[in-house]
Amino acid sequence: MATSMTKGEQNLLLFQSLLPQSEKLYVWCYDRKGDYVASSCPQQEHDLLEQTFHTFGGTDKVISYARDTENTYPEIIGSPIGIQWALTYESERNRDLVFVVGPVFYAPPEEAQIRNGLIAYIRDPVSSAWSDDLCRHLSNFPVMSYAVFIRYVLIIHNTLTGQKLDLQALQESYRTHSSSEVPAAGRDRSKVYISEKAMLDTVRRGDIDYMDALQNSTALSSGVPVRGRDPLRQMKTNIVVFTTLVSRAAMDGGLSPDIAYPLGDSYIQSAEDCRDSGELMALSYAMYHDFVYQVHYLHSNPNYSHAIQKCCDYINLSLDRKIYTADLAALAGYTEYYLTEKFRKETGQSLSAYIRSAKVERAKTLLKTTRLSVREIADKLAFNTPNYFIRTFRDITGYSPAQYRKREAPEDMQV
Repeated sequence: MATSMTKGEQNLLLFQSLLPQSEKLYVWCYDRKGDYVASSCPQQEHDLLEQTFHTFGGTDKVISYARDTENTYPEIIGSPIGIQWALTYESERNRDLVFVVGPVFYAPPEEAQIRNGLIAYIRDPVSSAWSDDLCRHLSNFPVMSYAVFIRYVLIIHNTLTGQKLDLQALQESYRTHSSSEVPAAGRDRSKVYISEKAMLDTVRRGDIDYMDALQNSTALSSGVPVRGRDPLRQMKTNIVVFTTLVSRAAMDGGLSPDIAYPLGDSYIQSAEDCRDSGELMALSYAMYHDFVYQVHYLHSNPNYSHAIQKCCDYINLSLDRKIYTADLAALAGYTEYYLTEKFRKETGQSLSAYIRSAKVERAKTLLKTTRLSVREIADKLAFNTPNYFIRTFRDITGYSPAQYRKREAPEDMQV
């Protein structure tokens, strides 16, 4: 990896040589600034996997992990499409080097689901090409259960650090860390309720740009605050409750009970069958993602062509920035003129009108579930000026943003 290898790096290379090649488990090395140093990944897969790690925020997480010297455990990081990595370090004193183990899937990936999850990351022709390349090479990604993956991670971590960490200690550290972030006694329950309501509203609408709402809710509450002796049992209870809430929200959004009940039951049974906390965390995310997309597909117009539906999805995932016709045309593979005509013919709206309407719908949610000012919401949704946002909102809803908030938002959200 370097001209003069440390003992930890030498031990890592020894471990890599002993690892069965069939596992295809790669190890990457970054410095504390997030700059790439080296890896054991073959050259033919190297660029794609490194770009994938960077696209899903891996570099930022490396930097954050290097700074968090109080955490002496490896850290599992995931992605919206189910790819997992693990971070560990060599020296507890300075953490000049951070090692990344992965990527892996816990279950064989399905291309259709992966493509849906990647829509949010397609910003331009370069990211579109990366997305297509990633889907073409899905069969090359390592697939192993959480139990197998975490044991390899522990071997590497212990080799590098000299610790003798076992699985039980690692899971206990995750439980302690997550429960310490939101002390039950100190939770603002009104904030928990508002954030939970926003999270479930994204399910009812089938809003595929759900990540902010989900993260805000989980940041405020880690689940049912009743603690038992068995942390794994506690996590299962949380997922049962979470799945029940999400499935009911999906039915409120129009999903048939004949679909929602069996789907929810299936996820609950899968949670009961899990033996590892990591698998439960991945399962919880997959369940939420699944129900959101079930409702999203229900609301998708069957008369829209694939290209127009793809543009609609892109718009709904890009409400926080300027959306240009040229970008949508490149995404659909049409000229700008042909796209605008086809879009109007299929949807009954111009592109600009559809985008304004989608931004106003998002603004309604923000007005009802946050304390963001009108100016902050205008900035968040990339309106040119607050006055333009107010005028657009009034033209579509008949109310100013302030009037709408006064009518629809709980008292806690009144500014």
